[in-house]
Amino acid sequence: MRARRGWAWPLAPVYAAGLAVKNALRRAEVLRTRRLAWPVVSVGSLSAGGAGKTPVVVALAGLLKQRGWEVDVLSRGYGRAGSGVERVDADAADAARRFGDEPVMIARRTGVQVWVGEDRFAAGIAAEASEAAEDGRLLPQTIPHPSAKDAEAWVTRSAGAARVHLMDDGFQHRGLARTVDVVVVTEEDLDDALLPAGNRREPLAALRRADVVVVRQEERERVEARVRGLMRRDATLSSVRRELRFAEGAGAGARPLAFCAIARPEGFWAMLAKAGCELVETVAFGDHHSYDMADIERIGGIAQERGAMGFLTTEKDAVKLTRPMMERLEQVGPVAVVRLETAFVDEAEVVRELEAWIA
Repeated sequence: MRARRGWAWPLAPVYAAGLAVKNALRRAEVLRTRRLAWPVVSVGSLSAGGAGKTPVVVALAGLLKQRGWEVDVLSRGYGRAGSGVERVDADAADAARRFGDEPVMIARRTGVQVWVGEDRFAAGIAAEASEAAEDGRLLPQTIPHPSAKDAEAWVTRSAGAARVHLMDDGFQHRGLARTVDVVVVTEEDLDDALLPAGNRREPLAALRRADVVVVRQEERERVEARVRGLMRRDATLSSVRRELRFAEGAGAGARPLAFCAIARPEGFWAMLAKAGCELVETVAFGDHHSYDMADIERIGGIAQERGAMGFLTTEKDAVKLTRPMMERLEQVGPVAVVRLETAFVDEAEVVRELEAWIA
């Protein structure tokens, strides 16, 4: 087991004890779990970030839409400036700051409604109410914070619709009942330590709660035996393939500088190198970092010092770059936005099994 922060090893048992107490309270039904009218497919991971949950949400949204399902996404909107429950307007000024970078990226990629709120149950009620308004049905009287009575009545009125919620980063958000738990696991997660020494939020044994475990195609041969040993016998193991594509622009020149604010930047650098990009420099910020002009000046300055002829960044980062920021970078060279395309290797089987749960 590997610790990212050796100084925090003594705190890991304290964190584990807190998890055990929380799980015991949940088993004793002291911590309440609430249920929405529509089925909920949760996509999560064991780690605090970087496993690839959001690309899997995008892939599932596309597959379910193709099958005729009305899909929305419920997200916490980590790091957003807004509050309460909001529907993401991906075209709003400063959308990423208001709603969060990942919700905006999901909305732009999928075209589905994305609702953000720390309370995912309240976000789900708001999403269902929005659909009901279009159908002319009765709305709950308290949106987005319905009483237990209102919520129960709402579930009764709304049941049976061919609609589904995708909950992004939902494995640890157990206050909202889910129909299916999809958990993304990487080789790095298997060897990581618990927070705060590492980035794992839960012990590996938590995988027994998963209905579907998703691994990367390139890692499957190395991790399959170990992962299957942690899963329930009736759970499913699926694989995803990942590919980098330039979502915007023709490229960033022969000597690009790459920058990002994601949980595992080293993975991005490695994929760029594998794709043949000869990076002259890399600049990493903390996950979900909100860029300002000082950051852009710093990036531009490093690029000029290193003789970079352009920039590469991720789709998640691009949604946070304002027009003035882009114009400043373009004074040095073109900015190419790299999209991570994620697709299930066994798409037909994945859809068939999901529909068996949610139909």
